[in-house]
Parts: sequence; structure tokens; C-alpha cells
Amino acid sequence: MASAVDDPDDRIFDNLRKPVEPKVLEEQAKKAAAQEHRQYEQAQQRLAELIGNNSTLPCTISSIRVLNANNTRKGFLQRVFDPILSSNQDRPYTLAEAIREVSIGADKLHAFDIFHQPISLFLERPSKTDPSSTPTDFDFYLTVKEKSRIVLKTGTDVGNAEGSAYGNLLWRNVFGGAETLNLNASLGTRTRSAYQANFETPILSNPNVRLDLSGLSSSTSKAWASHEEVLNGGAMKLRWATGRGSRHEVSYNGTWRQITSLASNASPTVRASAGDCVKSSMNHTWTNDQRDNPLLPSRGYYTKSIFELAGWGPLRGDVSFWKTELETQAAVHVPIPGVSGDSGVAFTAGLRGGLLHPLSLGGRSEPQSSRLNDRFQLGGPTDVRGFRLSGLGPRDGTDAVGGDIYAAGSANLFCPLPRLGKDAPLRLQAFVNGGRLLALPQPGESEKAGGGGSLDGNAVQKNIYKGLRELGNGLPSMAAGIGLVYAHPVARFELNFLMPIVVRKGEEGRKGLQFGVGINLL
Repeated sequence: MASAVDDPDDRIFDNLRKPVEPKVLEEQAKKAAAQEHRQYEQAQQRLAELIGNNSTLPCTISSIRVLNANNTRKGFLQRVFDPILSSNQDRPYTLAEAIREVSIGADKLHAFDIFHQPISLFLERPSKTDPSSTPTDFDFYLTVKEKSRIVLKTGTDVGNAEGSAYGNLLWRNVFGGAETLNLNASLGTRTRSAYQANFETPILSNPNVRLDLSGLSSSTSKAWASHEEVLNGGAMKLRWATGRGSRHEVSYNGTWRQITSLASNASPTVRASAGDCVKSSMNHTWTNDQRDNPLLPSRGYYTKSIFELAGWGPLRGDVSFWKTELETQAAVHVPIPGVSGDSGVAFTAGLRGGLLHPLSLGGRSEPQSSRLNDRFQLGGPTDVRGFRLSGLGPRDGTDAVGGDIYAAGSANLFCPLPRLGKDAPLRLQAFVNGGRLLALPQPGESEKAGGGGSLDGNAVQKNIYKGLRELGNGLPSMAAGIGLVYAHPVARFELNFLMPIVVRKGEEGRKGLQFGVGINLL
């Protein structure tokens, strides 16, 4: 009787035919990644040892080459790295200094947002047979991987009592000099439609100095004031950054504005402001952000100022005013007895204030009173919580008509949730906030008159002083609450239970749950 003997080749093929379990594949991928990480760390350690042993070695940077930057102009890269070359220096480098300078140049490349991280750096000596080389020469190489030039996104947004659908097209490195073209279109429940085109380019290959050209067409329903606002215009902005976190922006804005589609019950103030007007203005914005986390800070401070000048002198247009807003926030870590290190508990306090000062238009001697679409609005889930959107300040009937001067503040205490720990982006918050929004008195007109009337210049100054004094007269409109805060990388989400404490006549408080989404919340 013959016995069957297994063929080794058959067993091999049988094993190959068997499906590999996902867990095995996952383990293999983890081992490969770990091995690659160890090799990278070993290479970095060898490089660090090499630099440490030769840090004072004289070094001449003979060339810097950026590899794989196929869609980036050579002249653009030369402006970044030519100043570093030894031929443009007054004294020779040491090896450590040379590597530091080239690394700074690599950081600039990353700041343009056209290359993936990391940007690898390596160096080598030129060939000894090259008669133009010297014993101290080094050639530096940067290996980059360009980001996708065209990115298309679509999606939906829900927040701040509005839902919207959007589409966005981003085109990076348009002409090979880190230029960016951004096209955005959205349709929503409150912002009926918005179309925006934005072109941005760095100036002289400097990532900290950028020129921005933009155009906007939008239609927004403003139910709190019984109208719809249509905007069509453009802007030119120059941005630059200075030391220690300070950023500046100077811009010119020209906008054709329409207050239209009035509700049947629109107030006299809204009806008086209806129609078309052109705003031509210059703006300056300064920010200094020293917080450890802009969305959920536990240490540091933040300051911001905005100045706008419209319709004065050569600016022309149909409105004339200067407008300023100031904002500051501070955050401190709160130590807990018995808890070593960072407890995760933080206290923040913020203040905001603004003033709109009417100016004379054209050759007129009397300043104009402010218009509805230039005034401040206050109240809602992103500033004074516990009030409806634009729920604070002057009203004409059911319409929130805005004000010319305001102040608002908030104090928040953030605590980590049990079991999640202090590093989780979800926090419990307790807060109290409040504010006041006032309209400047308008001599010779009723308090409910719309924009467009004239004022005496001296009376405007007196009314501003009266308004500043009135801000401190009595308690501000206030609310307190407790809720959850989630610091997403894109925005901050809040779900709060609120209790209005002080509500003035005509203002609209909100008791109960309130949901808010924003980047810069009070």
C-alpha cells in the first residue's frame, strides 16, 4: 500500500494562498514603522555627534540646492538662500553656524505652506578634483516634497444659529513663488450666498510680508434688524509680522452696500437706513498673541486693536467716520493644593471695547450721524453669552439698531473633566460675562432717527464723553453659566447652560442651553 508524501512545494503554495489576517498586517506595519523611526533617530544622533565634534570647524557654504521643488521658481528660492552663501558674508562660518543659518532658511520654506514637513538637510564636500573648491567648502542640500497644488473641498457648517453648505478651491504656488488663489462659495440659512476670491503672495520671498487682493459678493439676512444686506466690493491688504508675536495688517476696502428686502414690520430706523451706500476706508489691525493655546489658553495674554477711517479726505464714499476697537485677554494657571505639576485648571479674563466717531463728509462742516450697517452689535454665543444674537443695546420696536460705543467683559474658569485628564481638549467651564452697548445722542433729531442726519461737531465730542460716563453708570447687562468647551484645531465649540442676571428694558436675554462656534470668543 503506497503512502502519500506531502510535497514541500505544495505546502508553500498553500500557505501563500491563505489570506493574511489584518492583525498580522497591522503588526508588520508597526514593526516597519518602528524600525524606520529607529534608523532615523540613529542617523540624527550620528549627525549630532558629527556636528558636536566639528562645531568650530571653519565652513564655507559654496552652494545650497533645493531638491524636488519642481513647481517652484529658481529665482524665488535664490532670494531665500542667496544671502546665506559665504560669498555674501563678511566673515567665515563655523560648521554649527552654517547649519543653523541653512535651517533657518528651511523654516522659511515651511512657512510658505507649499512643502510638507519635514524638510531634510544634508551636506557634503565638493569633489577634490574641482579646481574652484577650497578645503573648507561644503555643499548643502534640502530635500522637499511639494504639497498638492490644487485642493477642492466641499462640506456643511452648523453653528451660531446658521447652517450652510460650501465649496472651496485652493490653488497653491500658482506662479511658482508661493502664491495662493482661494475661491470660496457658500449658501446658508442666514448668509444667503457668499462668493469670495482671494489672491495672496509673499513680498520678496519673505513669508512674514504678504500682499492680499480679494473680492467679495454676499447677501446676508439680518433678521434681528428686519432686513437683508448685500455687499459687493474688494480689498487690498498688506500683512507683516514683527518680533515677539506681533502682527500688523494695513488695508484699503471699497464696498457697495445695500440694505434691502425689508420686513413688513421693519422699524423707522431700518427704513431710514435702507438703500445703497458706498464705503471707502483704510484699516489697520495689530495683534500680539502670547497665549499657549489661542482656543483654550491656560497661560499668556492677547491684545488686539482695530482702527478704521472711512470717507475722510481723498477716501470719498457716502459715509465718513473713524472707528476703533480694543480687545485684551489674559490667562493664568490655577494651582490646586495636593496636585503636583500642572493641574489643568485655568482662569481667563477678557475685555473688549469700541467707539464709532462720526466725521464730516466731503466739504461739509457738520459730522454725519452713524448708519445702521456701521454700528456695533453686541450679544450672542460668541461674545456676551446669555443673550440672543444682537440682543443688547438700543432697539427700535423689535429691531436691534446697534450702537456707537460699547464695552464687554468675561471671566471664565476652565477645569479638566474626570477620567479625561488635563491634556484632553474637552473642558468644563463656569463663567460670568456682561456688557453695554449705547447709541450716541443725536441733537436736533429724535433718538429713533435713522442715519444720514447732520450733527454739530462740538456736540459730538460732548456726547462721546457722556456716553463713556454712561457705560459705568449702573451694572452692565450680565449673565452667568456653566457648560462644556471643546477646542477643535479649527474652532472652539461651546454648549452652555445660561442664566441672565441683569437684563435692561428691551434687551433679549436667553435662559437655557446655547450653542456657539467661533475662533475668538470673549
